[in-house]
Amino acid sequence: MTPGGWQVIPSVLKPGRYFMQGDEACAEGAIAAGCNFFAGYPITPATEIMEQMARRLPKLPGRVFIQMEDEIASIAALIGASWSGAKAMTATSGPGLSLMLENLGYAIMTETPLVVVDIQRAGPSTGQATRPAQGDVMQARWGAGGDYELIVLAPWSVSEMYYETVRAFNLAERFRVPVIVLGDEGIGHLREQVEVCAETKVYNRVKAPGAAPFGGCEVPPMPSFGEGEKLLVTGSTHDAWGYRRTSDREVQAALIERLVRKISAYRGEITRTEALLTDEEELDILFIAFGFTARSAYRAARELRREGLRAGLLRLVTLWPFAEEAVRELAPRARRVLVPEMNRGQVLREVQRLVPEARGYHRTDGEVITPGELIAFIKG
Repeated sequence: MTPGGWQVIPSVLKPGRYFMQGDEACAEGAIAAGCNFFAGYPITPATEIMEQMARRLPKLPGRVFIQMEDEIASIAALIGASWSGAKAMTATSGPGLSLMLENLGYAIMTETPLVVVDIQRAGPSTGQATRPAQGDVMQARWGAGGDYELIVLAPWSVSEMYYETVRAFNLAERFRVPVIVLGDEGIGHLREQVEVCAETKVYNRVKAPGAAPFGGCEVPPMPSFGEGEKLLVTGSTHDAWGYRRTSDREVQAALIERLVRKISAYRGEITRTEALLTDEEELDILFIAFGFTARSAYRAARELRREGLRAGLLRLVTLWPFAEEAVRELAPRARRVLVPEMNRGQVLREVQRLVPEARGYHRTDGEVITPGELIAFIKG
């Protein structure tokens, strides 16, 4: 049995510098984190993740790749694999994520650790399969029914596609929760250098034989099928031992409170941001951005500084739980706050809860937002 908690293991890839596509880096990050089960269905622009896992996993001892008949079956397979002790992942795009949402809710309710990678494309529905977008932000957070918390990460580089996927597995195992890695076509198909370290720090789920698998105040230990534990796993309201309590108001309220608290109480550990070019006490313009668009915002901020404007960037590395403290800290120092994103303002709505005067810059035509556009918008 693998010991629970933090552990440092040798990296699967030979240490060194690699030139990778974002999707490939995501797959390699998953392997480095200990992913030993992948189930998925091909969908542009996430197919390269699946293809890389199909090439790599069968060659590694004890690791399984399976192509399922659809996205519904894919996430269902992940849930079963996770309860059998596996570190499990799938990869999809917007239409596939839509199909996964019912079982995503089941995974949240049953506290099943797993990783879903969503390489966003222009939607709704089939949309533009080969074009970038960032329109799945709210779907990722609120797509399943009911009240809950989950974790959504937003890499902005190929290197982060590798290391944030590692972090996604660690967070999933640490907090017994599904974690979504929210990329986009731009990052997924971008090629950049990735520096692979000799060792990887991973978190393995904690086990406590005889302990209640759904009890405690925050994150309970997680047994696996086949270990001699008596396990009841249900999406219905349940008590600490998994018994259905669908008419018990107190059990329902306590369960939802714990599912929320086990994430919200650790915002400081989970939620990451990066403040760039923000050393001055006062800023003329503060960009708040994530993913590929943050790259353009950073370049725009640098160009604006050359022209005498004090421009900075708050990059959201973690989208959910939302970085309320970082926004509250930085935004008051700026005369203007601009939230560029490849959607109609999904993150802008969150920022405006905290900074009502914030404004957005949106693009939904399947093209990336460029630095030049942002500079022209600021000057206009």
